[in-house]
Amino acid sequence: MKFSLMKGIGEAYIVSAIGGLLFYLLHFPIPWILGPMTFMIVYKAITHRKLVVSTRAYNGGLATLGIYFGLSFTRDTFITVYPYIIPFLITTILLLTVSVINSIYVTRFIKIDPMTSVFGSIPGGLSEMVAASHSLRANSAMVTIFQTVRLLTVVFLVPFIVTHLFLADAERVLDVTKEMSNGPAYAYLWFGLAVVAGWLLQNKLPAAYVIGPLAVTALLGVLGVSLPSIPPWFLIIAQITVGLRMGNNINLRDLKIGGKYCGVYLVLTMLLVVVSFGFGYLFAIFTDLDLPTAMLSLAPGGIVEMVLTATAIGADPAVVSSLQLIRLLFIIIVVPSFLKWMFTRKAKVAA
Repeated sequence: MKFSLMKGIGEAYIVSAIGGLLFYLLHFPIPWILGPMTFMIVYKAITHRKLVVSTRAYNGGLATLGIYFGLSFTRDTFITVYPYIIPFLITTILLLTVSVINSIYVTRFIKIDPMTSVFGSIPGGLSEMVAASHSLRANSAMVTIFQTVRLLTVVFLVPFIVTHLFLADAERVLDVTKEMSNGPAYAYLWFGLAVVAGWLLQNKLPAAYVIGPLAVTALLGVLGVSLPSIPPWFLIIAQITVGLRMGNNINLRDLKIGGKYCGVYLVLTMLLVVVSFGFGYLFAIFTDLDLPTAMLSLAPGGIVEMVLTATAIGADPAVVSSLQLIRLLFIIIVVPSFLKWMFTRKAKVAA
């Protein structure tokens, strides 16, 4: 590896580690992701540089977090989640409907076409929504900008709100790394299967390096395989790696291109977060899920951030993982096709 490349990677980790440590000392939620992410964005804005981030290290960080989430699964998790799938999907559809209606409504007042507006605000994967918008000839550049605004808003807003609402009342903060037995060193070889699963699914599923390891680890645990814990220091490095990659991919100059419209989609995202919390409250009332778990399961955020937040406040990370995974797959598989049908039908009617 060239010295300049090693220097760039080292610089990125130093900046990110400082950010993570500062957020940790300030008791911010999910500090080892939000800290590196924030410091990378600010550092790039000041220095006008894009630092080097290893794709393999990033995928390894995601796989580590997927394994960590999978360790929280038990047989009871699947029994617990099963009755909620249908009502959860119905609630998710209602939440998506609110998002679509709001994003179309605002186009009456701003010079953005409805298709671009919908793809820019729908709570799905950024890359998947950009790809889908491109196939329908929407403004993919603007979709990227608006999805970035949505991502930043949700990633920072939801953990802060939920942590301050529920952390003081949490009777037990789950720490999977302490609950698992250490076991022999060769037991870590089981995690190799989890990483391979992520690699095999990388071109077939969104967030494959999280979903694959999570699913394999959960399955091994349910089958009774004795799995070791993940060392806390290794988990911190994984989070720093994920956070610095996320920050490195966000460019403040791109947000400036969106100009005043970024504020519109910021408001739309905040409104969607409030609506999702409302649905989460209703979901908790009509089921036996506790309120933090229900709210984080329905929050329009990334699976990594929501599950880490659930772990921090004593919610059930396994249930949040399961329901967030169902939401993600539903949005990625169903929503683009539905929106394509909707806008194609609308165009034919207009013609």
